[in-house]
Amino acid sequence: MIQMAYYPGCALQSMSWDYRESIKQVAAALGLQLVEVEEWTCCGATAAHSLDERMSVMLPARNIAGAEALGLDMAVACPMCFKRLALSRKMLQEKRVDDPWLLKLDRNIFDLARFLASEKMLEKIRDQVRRPLAALQVVCYYGCQVVRPPKITGYTDYENPRHLDLLAAAAGATAIDWSYKATCCGASMGIPKKTIGLTLVAKLLSAAHAAGAQAIVVCCPLCHSNLDLLQPELRAQNSWDWELPILYYTELLGIAFRLRSIDAGLASHLVDPRPFIEGWTVSSDE
Repeated sequence: MIQMAYYPGCALQSMSWDYRESIKQVAAALGLQLVEVEEWTCCGATAAHSLDERMSVMLPARNIAGAEALGLDMAVACPMCFKRLALSRKMLQEKRVDDPWLLKLDRNIFDLARFLASEKMLEKIRDQVRRPLAALQVVCYYGCQVVRPPKITGYTDYENPRHLDLLAAAAGATAIDWSYKATCCGASMGIPKKTIGLTLVAKLLSAAHAAGAQAIVVCCPLCHSNLDLLQPELRAQNSWDWELPILYYTELLGIAFRLRSIDAGLASHLVDPRPFIEGWTVSSDE
């Protein structure tokens, strides 16, 4: 059993509850105990950094303090939350703001998807696959927030990240390489400039379809919502005779693990993946 402190973030408590539930089920199947940080609060990712620099550090730092109290490394599900927590720790380490908690800052903060894509966890994933998705071709969409900026995330693969591709391959699927994996989907433009968001999402969906993808794998709640929610409108506007299910990587793993407990989450998607699943499977063992 691997034990980690867990910061879910606000989105997983509301619009992305399907992501939350699939994380719980997949983690349990992999022997990963995620201990939720006690009384965690919003990390301020949406607006705090544009309003008050000190508050943008203190909000994540409070949650880092909660993980330190558990004496565990921290896993973070949302890419934007991960970035705010990583930046807060960096600013505290550099003493650019005061530290009311006197934090040790000696615990790792992991993007959960990156952690699961480590070789040790990939081996566990492959061992848990009960329904190999060998007939499924996907593109993995990371969006613009997952790996950037590298000075905060510490990642050197910000132009061509691969960790979701590795997770998809471990589930038996084929991850198609494409040129839009780290391109913005325009989620922040959804309310003020919806037409821009529609244009960006249309470009992504069209490129994924042209590449031969049968589904898109994501790790960001905002990216998932944008690609899923706008797809019916774009299909009608462009007379598309196709649709692409948008899957969190944990949902893809849950399908491969044959976890029936994720079905309710899959049913909540506007593009329902469930009718496609059997067609993604070459062989299975009951």
